[in-house]
Parts: sequence; structure tokens; C-alpha cells
Amino acid sequence: MGGTDFSPCAVWRTRPRVPRRQSCRRLLLLLLTLPLLAADDRLQNEITRLAKITDGEVGLSAIHIESGRRVALHQTDRFPMASAFKVPIAVQLLSRVDRGEIRLDQMITIEPHDLHPGSGTLSNLFKQPGVSLSVRNLMELMLLISDNSATDIVLRLAGGPEDVTSKMRALGITGINVNRPTVRLISEWLGADLPPEKDWTPDLFGKLYSSITPETRKAAEARFNVDPRDTAQPAAMADLLEKIYSKKLHKPETAELLLDIMRRCQTGDARIKGMLPPDTVIAHKTGSIGGTINDVGIVTLPDNAGHVVLALFVKQGTKSEASEKAIAQISRAVYDYFLFSHASER
Repeated sequence: MGGTDFSPCAVWRTRPRVPRRQSCRRLLLLLLTLPLLAADDRLQNEITRLAKITDGEVGLSAIHIESGRRVALHQTDRFPMASAFKVPIAVQLLSRVDRGEIRLDQMITIEPHDLHPGSGTLSNLFKQPGVSLSVRNLMELMLLISDNSATDIVLRLAGGPEDVTSKMRALGITGINVNRPTVRLISEWLGADLPPEKDWTPDLFGKLYSSITPETRKAAEARFNVDPRDTAQPAAMADLLEKIYSKKLHKPETAELLLDIMRRCQTGDARIKGMLPPDTVIAHKTGSIGGTINDVGIVTLPDNAGHVVLALFVKQGTKSEASEKAIAQISRAVYDYFLFSHASER
């Protein structure tokens, strides 16, 4: 009977012939890739298991910079940045420095209303007017010890929250929002209504915060947990950190200054670096507020195995120690995986 032959053999014969060498190459690539895919699945499963250490939601985006390989968990969900938002603030400030709009050695007078509550040193040491610090000093205080007073001054010098967020958009990063100075962020988290800025003093903050009822605090924290302001997607923060590592955001000396300060960060001993070898080089920044525990940074692997970006967030956890433990355990799992898998690829 006439007509088209649709037998398997006939169909196979009609396929375009692929040169044998090209077919062998494809097969070899497939065989080399399969073990990596299986290993990636094992790492993903381990991260999911370790995330259960905390009762909060864990967000992760990790990138092995040299290979481009990535592992993630809830990486497009929104997480409060807390003090991790000081990284994009520094990026915007240094962009202004590079453009000559502000100098690192420029002296800034600290006024009484500049002394804000929360982490840091300025509010504890300088309660009287007359103190001046350089822009570089203020940025170092912001990143090294997470000083909130220094941060809000630096944010003002960077052009304000809108300019920081606009800088992120200009870099193609849509998943980072900076909306408030730390003093307003903390006050809204607590449920406090701030008076005009000219009336702000450390004593006022103490009296204001101590007068807040437990019911008001609980309601305020519930609102804070769903507020999109001052939040980031782990994937977006990881992209920003990768750009910082590439040193393409600023002039060479400015780019190295930012990395140098982040390498000297003095907070977060129990987080990313909590389970890593003691001599591991990490350029990072932590963040904490209420049930939010974060650490974001760039880890240098030993033996020329490359660098890993880690953006780790935990939100709505009830035990900070458990959240820190989850961050430390996940960081170690990612560290070991990329260290040994990269070595096996060489």
C-alpha cells in the first residue's frame, strides 16, 4: 500500500544527521552535568532541612561567583532588611563620592537630634553638641558596628531613601526598597508616634518607647511583618553583592574601600561565620529587629575555589538563637558544597 512510512525507523532516518563529533560532545557534556545536577538537588534538600531549625521563614540566595551556579530558598519573597539595608545606602553614598558631590574627609557636625536609638556607639558616647566626624568615619560606624545614628546621617548624605532606591533601580535591581531612616523604622516597629525632628533627643526616645503598651507593640509588629517598605528579596540582595564584588559600581579605590570595611564588620559572629573556619575572609553586613535575623555577604573560599555570595534572611522567628543557628548551618552547607564541587571540576 502506498503512502508515507511512519515507522520508527523511517522517522529516525528523516531526522537531520548530527556530526558524530558533535554528538559525542553533547553526550560528554550531559554526562558531566548529571552528577552536578544530582549534587545540586542534595544541597537544595539539605538547605530545606536546615531551614527547619528556626520557626521563622528562611530566605536564601547563594551564588558561586566564578561558576555562576546558584542555589536558593524563597529567594523572591520579601524580607525585612533591618540593618542589612545599610549596604545599599553605602553603595549610593559612595556613588555620590565618586561624582564629587561629597568627600570622604568632609566633616559632619553631630547635632543632638542626630542621636538615634538602637545599636551603635554615638548615642552612648556623645550626648552633648560639638562633635564632628568625617563621612568616612560615619560610614565605617554604620557598617562596622551598625551604628543607627551614623546610618541616618549617612542616609541623609546619600540623598535620602528615595535616592537609594532609585540607585537600585538604575542598577537593574527591583527587589530592594529603602524607605525610612532607622529611627522611623524602629519607632514604627514599636508602635511609637514621633514628635517633630527638632525635638528628638536620646532621653525623649527612652521615655517614648517605655510608655508603649504590650498590646500596641504587638499590633505594630504585626503590621511591620507585612509592610513592603525597607524589604528585600534575597535574590536582589545577592545580585547587589555580586556587583559589589565585581568592583564595577564605583571607582577602583572606592569599590575596594567598601569591601574592606565590610570585611571588618564586627557583628554577627554566630551567623554566616558561625560555623566557618576561623580564618575565613567574609565581607558582610548583619541585620536584626524583632523576629528578623539577617546576614548578607561575600565569602572567600580557600585553595582558589572562588567566592560565594550569601544573602540569608529569617523573618518572624520567635527565637533569635535558632534563627542564627539556621543561618550558620546553611552557610556551612553552601560553603562545603561549592568548595568541594569546584575542586572536583578542576
